Amino acid sequence: MSIKVKVYNQSAAPVKDLELNPKFFGLKANADLLHQAVVAQQANERQVLAHTKDRSEVRGGGKKPWKQKGTGRARVGSSRSPLWIGGGVTFGPTKDRNFSKKLNKKMRQKAVMMALSDKIAQSSLVLVDTLKMAEFKTKQFNAMLKAFEKEVLPANRRSLLVINSEKDEKARYSGRNLKGITIINPENINIVDLLTSRQVMISEEGIKALETQYGKN
Repeated sequence: MSIKVKVYNQSAAPVKDLELNPKFFGLKANADLLHQAVVAQQANERQVLAHTKDRSEVRGGGKKPWKQKGTGRARVGSSRSPLWIGGGVTFGPTKDRNFSKKLNKKMRQKAVMMALSDKIAQSSLVLVDTLKMAEFKTKQFNAMLKAFEKEVLPANRRSLLVINSEKDEKARYSGRNLKGITIINPENINIVDLLTSRQVMISEEGIKALETQYGKN
């Protein structure tokens, strides 16, 4: 059974219905897979900032503090021992730590399609015939969104992910400064952006590109 979604123009007027393949856009959400995909993406984006120096990295300590025998004190080879003030740190966090996690391609893509399928099922996905802008105008882009908020989208709080397949810098630059708006290309689609955005707007060409791309695998 195919899935029918309305296609709107930039004035928020419906122009036609588009049939989507339920194999890609009619998937039931799997919470475990979605969680794995989110954890993997966030872990792979994590920057390693915390770093402590061990005894080989701290400055100084080249000379033996006192001779080995005859002083009555404990033998010591360096003043940069972790036991000394100013010495290295034992078992501290280092920049060599690796937080990355692996998730195979099919699992990652299926998680994305599950998230899109859920948006369609919840009527939170808006399909637009084209997302091209005539000029670099934030005002023009905002006017388009207001038209959709009046007719299709809820207007109480913006939380919109715009997926634009058009190689149109005007649309990207026109909408990037608007609060609550995230603009990406289909090749940059990811599970975190899909789940953290309440609504998704995608061009007709973009959703066809996703179906073609994911149908190859």
